[in-house]
Amino acid sequence: MKVLAAGDHFVRNNLIAEALRHDLAGSPLELAELTLPWPLEPFGKVAEVDEASDAEDALIEALDGVEVCVTQMAPFTERVLAAAPSLRMIAVCRGGPVNVNLRAAQARGVQVCSAPGRNAAATAEFTVGLMLAALRHIPQAHHSLAVKRSWDATHFTYDRCGTELEDAPVGLIGYGAVGSRVARVLAAFGAEVEVYDPYVRGDVHGMRATSLDALLSRSRVVTLHARLTPETQGLIGARELALLPRGSVLVNAARGGLLDTGALCDALDSGQLTAAALDTYEQEPPPAGSRLFTTPGLVLTPHLGGASRAVARKAARIAAAEVARHVRGEPLAHCLT
Repeated sequence: MKVLAAGDHFVRNNLIAEALRHDLAGSPLELAELTLPWPLEPFGKVAEVDEASDAEDALIEALDGVEVCVTQMAPFTERVLAAAPSLRMIAVCRGGPVNVNLRAAQARGVQVCSAPGRNAAATAEFTVGLMLAALRHIPQAHHSLAVKRSWDATHFTYDRCGTELEDAPVGLIGYGAVGSRVARVLAAFGAEVEVYDPYVRGDVHGMRATSLDALLSRSRVVTLHARLTPETQGLIGARELALLPRGSVLVNAARGGLLDTGALCDALDSGQLTAAALDTYEQEPPPAGSRLFTTPGLVLTPHLGGASRAVARKAARIAAAEVARHVRGEPLAHCLT
């Protein structure tokens, strides 16, 4: 069986190869490799698929005779799939196959699987880190001492010092793999956790809000964990931000499209929000003239929430396990076609 490892500079080909050789020990395996440029070059929309590396021609050439491809960013467009008649399976090393035209894959009998939950722990930890950075003004204090070389005592004044998570009412919008982990961590801090997720049934780690508006009106800190769908696009805008208690904090390490950036900057300028921390953006990277770079009170990171070495290894292992099931003729655990 010929397998293409189409890795990148995060889920590297050596990690994919190591996982495949472990799970397919004893099976004949011809392994080809293609290295895609992400994250050194940003992903984007390629033909009809979202969030892929713009490498259709290179991928078509590498897929010659390939039955299985393990990848994170390869653009499996209708054009690519039509040029790969030997292909039977695509194992995507990410939570969802947004780089694959599922309709075209299904029409050609190509199985597509993904690696849900691969970065849930990493993103949850990063979210709490952003929250602490925004609440306690850690980046500003670092900048004043390490960059300006100034021991700025005003950071210790009542007006400038931050607030604690203990006893703070924290609202979580979304209670999936990431949100549920964040809720457990916040409970350990002693926060008063409230959750809004209309798609979740059963117990949640905290009080369940009856509506989004109710959660916002009671939360001093809000963190976003919803999926980006047509229904959640622009979920938090000017109206929603105005419902928060004045001086609140917002964190978004989910998807940039959930939040109206202009409304966020307005809320920070007016003091409706005292701080915000973002890891994802409506446009990535944000344009050079974005208000995000001049609005005070913002902590900004370049979409790093799911970036840990453990995530890269875990993604490769999940994908390799699916390939092994394919080889043995077993049902896939995370099949989408």
